[in-house]
Amino acid sequence: MDAKIKGIAIIALAVLIPALILINYDYIATYDWSSLGYAGVFVVMLITSATVILPVPGLAVATIAGAFANPLMVGIVGGVGSALGEITGYMAGYGGSEIVDGKRQKQYDGIKNALMKKNADLLLIFALSIIPNPFFDVAGIAAGAIKYPLWKFIVACALGKIIKIAIFAYLGYLATGMI
Repeated sequence: MDAKIKGIAIIALAVLIPALILINYDYIATYDWSSLGYAGVFVVMLITSATVILPVPGLAVATIAGAFANPLMVGIVGGVGSALGEITGYMAGYGGSEIVDGKRQKQYDGIKNALMKKNADLLLIFALSIIPNPFFDVAGIAAGAIKYPLWKFIVACALGKIIKIAIFAYLGYLATGMI
């Protein structure tokens, strides 16, 4: 398959997933996710992270879930779901890099090599994923654009998101006065 067609197809998929979420927003927002327990936390965090650039309050869900469930489990399940949801941003960047010309791809390769040479790659993704900010999608897009290995992106992202979501879940737990 031609690289440009492949890139357009990947970008279309990366746009389609958040579009489907937004189209079904009323159903998603009113569904009783708590009835699914930890699976509900996983799905909600996956959905909230899959909406590239559009902020959806996933951490609020984690905080509430921590008040009623084991905060560490909420962190683990929610972090893995959130990391997998970030694949949409990664796909958008990857698809975009397939469309650009060879000169631009060489620049992306230079950035990738510099990050990997200094062993800053995993640490940078981890640090960006642990900080509560709506701009992590940009990191996912950049990782995809430089064709950073997907498995490394998911591992570093998941570790940071697990910690972040567990912290918010523990805040929910503490807010209920259970300690």
